[in-house]
Amino acid sequence: MRIATIIYHLAVSCWLGGSALFTFVLTPILFKSYPRDMAGSIVSALFPGYFQWGLACGAVAFFCLLLGKSHLKIASGLILTIMITVTATQAFIIEPRAAELKKQILSFETTPPDHPLRVQFKKLHGVSAAANLAVIGAGIVLVILSSPSAQKKEYAPLVQ
Repeated sequence: MRIATIIYHLAVSCWLGGSALFTFVLTPILFKSYPRDMAGSIVSALFPGYFQWGLACGAVAFFCLLLGKSHLKIASGLILTIMITVTATQAFIIEPRAAELKKQILSFETTPPDHPLRVQFKKLHGVSAAANLAVIGAGIVLVILSSPSAQKKEYAPLVQ
């Protein structure tokens, strides 16, 4: 089904683009423009929608991948499964734990960095950041796998 392939590409592109925009543009602007606590509160308020967006795009992409035709269906399906699993872990495990820790930290601006709650938060934040970058990297791989040259089994070198 040609329409399934088009919707698959659109879902992957929207997920990747949204993740990249949030991670590399929006979040840095917020932390440069506002005090640390305020920027953190804004980003925290956006997280549920951010993860829901990723899960929705992932579900649509996976469904459309199943309907479409591609010799790379197994590889793409595996990558999508990993991306969805990582995003679900962030949405339902990591983010709620981090939000609970943030409630206990009165201010990131005044609480010392070596405070036990901040140390725990920093670890969760590191795991979440790595997971987010992994999802973005996997999304880039999906875009490459769905390129016309990959679909035609033409693997020309990137640099000639």
